[in-house]
Amino acid sequence: MEPSEVEFLAEKETVTIIPNFSHNDIYLIGGDVGPFNAGMPVNVPLWMAINLKQRQKCRIQPPDWMDVEKLQEKKQEEVDSPIFQPTMNPHYMEVTKLLLSHATDDIPHADEVHTLVKDIWDLRVAKLRQSVDRFVKDQETYARLDNLSLMEINTIRPFLTPALDQMHGLRMNTLPTAGQSSTQN
Repeated sequence: MEPSEVEFLAEKETVTIIPNFSHNDIYLIGGDVGPFNAGMPVNVPLWMAINLKQRQKCRIQPPDWMDVEKLQEKKQEEVDSPIFQPTMNPHYMEVTKLLLSHATDDIPHADEVHTLVKDIWDLRVAKLRQSVDRFVKDQETYARLDNLSLMEINTIRPFLTPALDQMHGLRMNTLPTAGQSSTQN
């Protein structure tokens, strides 16, 4: 799966907007959205929020987890724990990237939010690399990947899958075949 495909999936996440227009419900394949009343919060898919923001039809309220204090707590949890902690949002990196790209003016302390999310990403990817390194060195055959986001899994997949194939090939070449005897005559 390409990063753009993961981002596409993240755009289905719902966010709250404050529209500056009024409109009846909008009927979409994924469900109904609205009604829109000027000044009244409404939940919409992220893709729609970005589209409305680009047309200056709304303000986007950042998700609760995008608060600086909550992000600092999450970062500290990741630092303190040797295992992956549950993420704030299954698509935290993609949502942050999209909101900071299109609605920076709606996000309080946007620079700090960007830095903290990047720090959390870096900590988690470093843990992931260490886990993969241990996995390969110990010649394991399976692993549990709890609490990883789809983008984190997607980041390591191009390396891990070929590495596992190579390890499997090496194991198969070192095992005696059924027709060979362990003692030579």
